Amino acid sequence: MSRFLAMFLVVTCLAATTRDLVIFDTDSGLFGDDGAALVMLLRGSSQEVLQGITIVPGNVWAAQGAEYMFHILDLLKKPQMQVAVGAEAPLIHTAAMSKEFDRRWGGLGYTGAFAQDPTAVVPAPGSKISTRKLRRDAINFLISEIERHPGEITILALGPMTNIALALRLKPDIETKIKRIVFMGGNIRVAGNATPAAEFNFWFDPEAARIVLRSRIPKKMMFGLDICNLAKIRKAEFDQIASARNPIAELFREDLGNRYPGFLKKPDAIGFMWDSLAAAYLLDPDFVTKTESRYLDVQTTWGQFYGSTTPLDRRATPTATPVTVMLDLDFKRVFALYKDRLVRSE
Repeated sequence: MSRFLAMFLVVTCLAATTRDLVIFDTDSGLFGDDGAALVMLLRGSSQEVLQGITIVPGNVWAAQGAEYMFHILDLLKKPQMQVAVGAEAPLIHTAAMSKEFDRRWGGLGYTGAFAQDPTAVVPAPGSKISTRKLRRDAINFLISEIERHPGEITILALGPMTNIALALRLKPDIETKIKRIVFMGGNIRVAGNATPAAEFNFWFDPEAARIVLRSRIPKKMMFGLDICNLAKIRKAEFDQIASARNPIAELFREDLGNRYPGFLKKPDAIGFMWDSLAAAYLLDPDFVTKTESRYLDVQTTWGQFYGSTTPLDRRATPTATPVTVMLDLDFKRVFALYKDRLVRSE
């Protein structure tokens, strides 16, 4: 065997062992941060292999989230991508509970799907309802992919963690077979955005977040509001992407321009990259400049602090693994990556 061939085989084997098989768990709205995160991965490097998309309620109910994902995949010319709906509601939390919270204590902010009709599904603007058959086996899909690829699956969790919690409860032994979970959720030193105490993803399903944080998943990487609040999108950044001539940039313009945060109506508005930061971490982790390791839990006692992130009492859960909490970033670097993926014409 020639030295060149031997070197080629070594490099090929190393590439195979370092690949990142990703399951994209999302509560996607029309586009926003979830849609941008998907575009970033599908226009990313060959090292990120997207195994499938699982839909969870959060920003919208799951069937609506699937409809929005189908539309984005059509724009990307990726109709073959697996999309599966999982849980239809949080484990315990309900819209009625959130209304009662607001009646008692006030301060309720964004409530996502709780403010929407769970039976309604509408198409993306300018499109028709997808005719694709909707899979409803997301939790079994998660379990089977983890078991088929032990130690290789990265779960990118961009919404409430209901699907993941249910998978861990159904098959507890998969916890240690997951390579890592990279998630957007929680808050440590800053206020919440669903309530004064709680970040939206954790607040929408606190019991699910607790199951994941108390699990034995080897690596947990947290993009909470502490770092997400630093990744602000203003009108200047919006214009750099919205001016591009491709279907993804047009959807970006429609959603961020006319919906949230509404740059075309309110030029002084501020948006955030949120979930897109977690996706960017899979492509370029070095944009994160400060982290710390913590054992974390979630408040599940219903009250003013429901859904808030708390320290973990390790006496009760000694097998839980720590969470790497992302705290600071190089915004210019990560925005350049974000912009590059969204303005491409491919």
